[in-house]
Amino acid sequence: MRIAQIAPLWERVPPPAYGGIELVVGLLTDALVAKGHEVTLFASGDSIVSAKLESVHLQALRLDPTIKEYGIYEMLQLAQVYERAEEFDLIHSHIGCGALPYCKLTKTPTVHTLHGVFTPDNEKMFAHAKAQPYVSISNAQREHRLGLNHVATVYNSIDVSTHHFFPQADRPPYLAFLGRMSPEKGPHHAIEIAKATGIPLKMAGKIDPVDVEYFDREIKPQIDGVQIQFLGEADHYLKNDLMGRAIATLFPITWREPFGLVMIESMAAGTPVIAMNLGSVPEVIADGVSGYICDTVAECIAAVAKVPAISRTACREYVSHRFGVEQMAAGYEAVYQQILAEKFARNGHMVSANIY
Repeated sequence: MRIAQIAPLWERVPPPAYGGIELVVGLLTDALVAKGHEVTLFASGDSIVSAKLESVHLQALRLDPTIKEYGIYEMLQLAQVYERAEEFDLIHSHIGCGALPYCKLTKTPTVHTLHGVFTPDNEKMFAHAKAQPYVSISNAQREHRLGLNHVATVYNSIDVSTHHFFPQADRPPYLAFLGRMSPEKGPHHAIEIAKATGIPLKMAGKIDPVDVEYFDREIKPQIDGVQIQFLGEADHYLKNDLMGRAIATLFPITWREPFGLVMIESMAAGTPVIAMNLGSVPEVIADGVSGYICDTVAECIAAVAKVPAISRTACREYVSHRFGVEQMAAGYEAVYQQILAEKFARNGHMVSANIY
């Protein structure tokens, strides 16, 4: 198949540190190339993949302080993709609702992976294009009231081979937290859990401008460098080391997380995850096998004492069998084949551009 992949321009593919969507797109792109598909990736110019790379800017937009209007570059990117649509059998968008206005302008079908969340504003666009084929990254992500054409759920993945396995945690023990320093990720809950158990907490993650006030008010005053440590933004190797040496990774989210890569990255390192029962958590963690699913902070605190019952080897094997790159690539191949088969069944070798 000739496949176009559209990635966000904010981060490089794959990202040097934070950037879950870009990490997934990079893994999928390389896996599809390895399977013999002809893949073109539309992403930032500093991306590193085995596919053909096309870009409207030389580097990730986050790294360029001269960029003031992100939307302009996304529009340029989408114009580039859809002006060349006839070169592809299928277009795969990873940028939310951005590609939706362009889809009915071409006979080449587009499939949309929903990596983000629904908002009162973007719901209007999704409702307008609800017949487009959508892939959810967890069943919990779906909003059935919108009536979208969900063709599949394909879980995100990681390359387990790039995650070092830690058969035992460090001594003295500590807890890990990795994620954006934002209210929905729950670092304040992680601190509460650590203080209640008396076990040190090591945290890492980026601070977005919108979260600076929250960090300065709720998190920074509690960082003492001993009980509560903050290591800043972490790259792949620091993340792996930080979580792998911990007795458990805390994932005390306060929102419906569509899919938390941190959970599978931790389990791949051998470290169980203690998480709040929200969003995709029950689909990602095997309760009692790779971690504990909790309904309250108090339950998270109690779960810390149960961590020794979890096999670190079982955590690693669970991720390998359920969230490996091969599983994700096979899932998307099945989606592509389904969409192209439906196109052929409707109109033979041609399909009407009006597919809304």
